[in-house]
Amino acid sequence: MSIKIILADDHNVVIDGIKAVIERIAKNNIDVIETAHNGMEVLEIAKNNPPDVYVMDITMPVLNGIDATKRLMQMDPKSKIIILSMHDDRASVEKAIKSGARGYLLKESSASEIINAVSVVNEGKYYLSPHISKCLVEGYLTRSEASNPTKKENMPITQREIEIIQLIVEGLNSREIAEKLNISFKTILRHRNNIMKKLGIHNLAGLIRYAVKEGISNL
Repeated sequence: MSIKIILADDHNVVIDGIKAVIERIAKNNIDVIETAHNGMEVLEIAKNNPPDVYVMDITMPVLNGIDATKRLMQMDPKSKIIILSMHDDRASVEKAIKSGARGYLLKESSASEIINAVSVVNEGKYYLSPHISKCLVEGYLTRSEASNPTKKENMPITQREIEIIQLIVEGLNSREIAEKLNISFKTILRHRNNIMKKLGIHNLAGLIRYAVKEGISNL
C-alpha cells in the first residue's frame, strides 16, 4: 500500500515540483491524493479524505501551517504532519514541534530526503532535516556552556548522550545509531536508558520536546 499524502503550499511551483519528484522516484510508494494552497483547504480536505501524512508550508494565506497543524491535531491527535519551510530559525522549528508536527524539512532538501521523511513520519517517528538537528544540538551546548562555563560536569547529560539525541531526532533507530557511532547495540540501549532516567522522560515524544525546548528556543 502506498503512503497517501496531502501537499499544501501557496506556490504551485513547489507543489508541482514535489509531485514530479514523487512520481519519478517513489510513485509506487507515495501517492499525492490532494493538494491545497492554504491551511483552510487542508482542513476541508481532511474532513472527507484524510491522508496518511500531511506535508505543509508554514507561510500560507488564510490559515498558516502552524495553526493548521494545531487544528488537525485537535481533529485527530494521530495526524502525522511534516512542515516543509524555507525558515531554518530555531523559533519556527520550536513552534512547529509544539503544535504537533512530527517532521520539519527545509525547502532546499533533496528529493530523497523528502521521500525518506515521509516514510519515517508515516511510521510514527520524528524526522528533522540534518541542518535543523545540528542547530538543536549546538544550541543546547551553547546554552549549557553559557550558563555554567567552568563546570561542564554539572550538565544533566554527557556530550555522547547529546550526540545520540541528535541521531534519534534525525529518525535513526538504536541499531542504526550503533552502526553510525561504531559502538555496540547494548551500549546504545544503555545510553538511551540513562538519558531517559536523567531527564525523567518516558517516551520519544517527550525526548523530542525536551530537545526542542533546551536546544533551539530563542524566545
